[in-house]
This record gives sequence, C-alpha cells and structure tokens, in this order.
Amino acid sequence: MFVGTFFICLFIFIMQFLWLYVDELVGKGIPMDALMKFFYLTAITLVPKALPMAILLAALITFGNFGERVELTAMKAAGIPLLRVMSPLIGFSVILGCISFYFQNVTIPNANLQLQTLLISMKQKSPELEIPEGAFYDGIENYNLYVKKKDTNTGMLYGVVIYNMSNGFENATILKADSGRLEATADKQHLRMILYHGEQFENLKDGQINSKNIPYRREQFGEKTMLIEFSNDFDMMDGSFLSNNAMNKNMERLSHDIDSLSAVQDSIGREYFVQLSNNSYGSYKLTKSDTTKLKQHIETELVTRINIDSLFRSSTREQRKEWLKSEESRINNLKNETALKSKTVFNADKNIRRHKTEWFAKITMSLSCLVFFLIGAPLGAIIRKGGLGMPVIASVFTFIVYYILDTSGTKLAREGEIPVWWGSWMSTSVLAPLGLFLTYQANKDSGVFNIDIYKNAFRWLLGIRSKRHLAMKEVIIDDPDYVAIRKQLTALTTACKEYNRNHLRGFFPHYIRIFTAKSNTDREILKVNGLLSSIVEQLSNSRSHEILKALNNYPVLSIGAHAAPLPRKWMNQTAGIIFPIGILFYARACFFRHRLKGDLRQIVKTNKEIQDIIYERKL
Repeated sequence: MFVGTFFICLFIFIMQFLWLYVDELVGKGIPMDALMKFFYLTAITLVPKALPMAILLAALITFGNFGERVELTAMKAAGIPLLRVMSPLIGFSVILGCISFYFQNVTIPNANLQLQTLLISMKQKSPELEIPEGAFYDGIENYNLYVKKKDTNTGMLYGVVIYNMSNGFENATILKADSGRLEATADKQHLRMILYHGEQFENLKDGQINSKNIPYRREQFGEKTMLIEFSNDFDMMDGSFLSNNAMNKNMERLSHDIDSLSAVQDSIGREYFVQLSNNSYGSYKLTKSDTTKLKQHIETELVTRINIDSLFRSSTREQRKEWLKSEESRINNLKNETALKSKTVFNADKNIRRHKTEWFAKITMSLSCLVFFLIGAPLGAIIRKGGLGMPVIASVFTFIVYYILDTSGTKLAREGEIPVWWGSWMSTSVLAPLGLFLTYQANKDSGVFNIDIYKNAFRWLLGIRSKRHLAMKEVIIDDPDYVAIRKQLTALTTACKEYNRNHLRGFFPHYIRIFTAKSNTDREILKVNGLLSSIVEQLSNSRSHEILKALNNYPVLSIGAHAAPLPRKWMNQTAGIIFPIGILFYARACFFRHRLKGDLRQIVKTNKEIQDIIYERKL
C-alpha cells in the first residue's frame, strides 16, 4: 500500500512541478536525454515531499480497512491494544524519516544544483524554428520575420517580410520577397534563407551628423541567399555560481556558512555603526570669505556660541542659495547612502535566515514522516473507512493544512517577521500534538469522533425531534384491552388539561426560576409521558389501521427542556449569569414551553379521535 501511494504522490508532485515550467520548455527542441535527466532529478528532489503524503494516505487506507472489516475489533478483543498494532509501523515510519533525511542532506543538494543548472540551460536554449502564419516571429535574435502563408508539404513560404536589425534599429535592413525557403545548415549553427523575386531596402551610414537627408540603397533580386546565425544545439551551462544557494548545501556546509555570514555581517554592522556614530559622512566647507565674516561676527557679538540663523540672514542671496544647495546635496547623498547600507544589511540578514530555514527544514521534513503516520493511523481507525474515498479527502486536507503552515512559517521567518526556529517548526508544532491526540483517542476508543454524538447534541440544542412511524404488525399475540385503554385515555386527557391550566399560563416563563431549578426534570410531565407511552405500546398491537394512523399523530414529548436547560443546578446558574448564553437558553426554554402547550392540545385531540374510533368500531 505504501509503495503504491508513494509513486502516486510522487507522480502528482512531478506534474505540479512540471506545470510551473511547461511554458518555458515547450517548443525548444530539447533532446530526449536532457528531458529524461530533468524528470529524474525532479523525482529525486521531490522524494522528501512525497514520503509524508504517501505515509499518511497508506496509513489511512490500511487502518480504515482494518476498521471496516472489524479486524481492529478482533485485535482488541484478543487483548492487543491499538498502540501495539501501530508499534512496528511506527518503527517503519522512523526508518522512512531517516531515509528522507539522507535524501535531503546527501542526495538532494547535488541533485538540486544539477536541476537548477539544467533548467537555466533549457530556458536559454534557442526555440525551435516554428514560424506562424500572419504574425511576426521574433524567435531569431535581431530578426523579425513575417510570413503570409506556408506550404507544409513543400516547405515554401509566401509573402515574406524580414526586418534585419543586427546593425541597430535605425539602420534596419528590410527585405520583401514573393516566396522563400528556410532551412538549417549541416552544422546547425546557421539558418539558410533563400528568397525569390523581392526587394531589399537598407539605410546607408552617413558620416555627417547633422545631415537631414539619409541616403539608402534599394536592390531588386530574382534569387537571394542569406545566412543567419542560429545555434540549435543544447549546451549545458556552467552552474558553479549556483553552489552558493542555500538549497544546494548540506547541513554541515549550512552551519559553516551561517557562522561565516554572521561574522561578516557583524563586522559590517559594526563599521556602519561607527560611521553613523562619528557622523563621518562629511560636511560642506566654509570658504575664506565665509571664515572672515564668521570671525567678525564672533568679535562683534562677543560670544562663543554662533547664531547660525543670524549668520545665514546676514549673508548674501547667492551665498544662501549656494549653502542651501550644498546642504540639500549632502542630505540626499546621506539619504541614498543610508538606504543602500540598510538594503545591504537587510539582504545579508535575509540570506542568513534563508540558510537557517534550510537547516531546520531538513529536520522538520524528516520528522513529518512520523507525524503524518501518527495522524493517519488513528484517524483511519476512527473513521473506519477504507478504499480511496474518505482517506484521500482526509489526507489531502491534512497535507493542505501542513503545506499552508509550513510555507507561511518559512516565508515569515525568511522575511524576519518571526523567529526562524518558530517559522520552521510551525507546521510540526501544530500537527504533532494533533497526531498524539488522535492516537490517544483511538487507543481509548473515545467517542469524540463519533458523529452520532454531535448529531444528537445538535438535535438537542435546536429541539429537533423524531416522529412516530407505527405500522401494522405481522404477528399479534395479545390484543389490546380497549376498555382499560378508554379509561387511560380519559386519565391522560385530564392530566394534559390540568398541566396546561396550572403551569402553562402565559408565553414567557420566569427567568430566575428556570436557572435556579435543581434539575430539568418535570415530574408531572414525566407522568403524562408515562401514560402516553403505555397507551401507544398497547394500541400498537391493534389490528385497526385507523387506530394506528391516529397513534402516529401523537407527538414525542420533550420532558424537561421547558423547565431548565441543563441537568445540574450549578450548570443552570452559571449559564444564567453569563449574558449571551443565558439569553439563548431562555429563548430556547420559551420555544419549548410554547411547543409543549401545543403538544398537550394535540394529545387531547388525538385521545378523543381514538375514543371515537373505539366507540364506532365497538372494540
């Protein structure tokens, strides 16, 4: 099961990765060996991502099948707890986690470097020469080709227009021909363009700069051959410059580079701090006349402190303008230099954070194998559904949550919004407790994931009740005692009328009495419900279709919801004190009170209907 789900998940991830680059790779004539290498390297780099997903899906299906075929119940009946069943698979998940760590730390850095080099080489390869009809084609460098019509059988091009801009846009050469043929040379380094019956227009370079009339040359030809440089070979570029990428390093090199980058960043930061502290950005210098005037100002005022404002006002207009311009230039230079240094520091810090996140990712991705098993195995034992239906939905939803948390945390950590360790461990810190909780609940056979419990709680909260559905029994042993039942019907009618008269006057109940009641048990309604249940049980053996139809009109009574919402006194008092909850429960009690009044009237009406049937049928 794991092997099958692993290759399925790996295929899905490869397709998702391929769609990111399909537009840049299609139509370039990439050789088959390069494509095979691309898929091979992609598969290797995606193994750590596919492993957790495969473990989750395989665990869900396996334990779901165990639960669906009642095998887990048989194991537990034989005294084998769920943890003991899971223990060998936990060891297997740990081994897979170690394999994932080996791939990330040893295999993937080199594979990632080769894959990135291959991708860049594929992107830079010249496209296949597929010239469209009725549109300009710019796939050949420095040339624009227009073809009005093509003959795919003969390879002839009709209505050809060529713009040759190899000498610059202003000195473009334009060729127009009735027909032509385009083919590659034997060495695949040039294209041979053979044109028939056309004209060529070319601007002639003029040495006079201010010349208004630019000469050009016009040439008519019957046949003309052009050679255009066009390399159609696939060349692998040198990817050594990609080795500094954090994704292409193992943990040992990441740790070494983190220390080196941190030391360099600290020295740069200290130097920037010294420059800011000493204000060593420089300032403008006073001229000789400014210095003389400044000395005269000091001697006149007989002060040691200089009033810059008065000095500025006493200077000439040209001096003021010069000073302001000099100061504005100095401030702009200071601003630009500070912004540049700030960006340099931020980029260096971001590079260090990227190295740290990659270091943590090798651990968290490996640990996710065990975390996903601890989620999948107990969840499969709880939902007890095998196959590819519910397990696929649950695994995809879990992986989406993991992917969102991991991507968001890593991005925030790289941007410096949160600490690196928290961003890297965010997904694991959320899903690991969930896995332990699911394992505990599944091992204890807890009903926390029993959907019937939540359905019943929802029906209780909203007051949704079932209806009676009584049908004729195929075998009836004892017929009802209709004489005794008529007396019971009369007693039930009397009890309903008395309760309606004594307890259900008015629509709104007393707020304090509801929340100070010891419990939600109403003894009088219990008595009424007991009489009703006895009558229904006896008359369910009747052979009369009319009586059975009338019995289905009896409502199912809610015994205590109109009196107090909760079974304990302290619960009711707490709910009554909390403002929103108390109001909601009070509104619920009003609704149940009003419905109970209608139910009692319906019981009285149904009693009379059944008594009339018994009297008419002389039962």
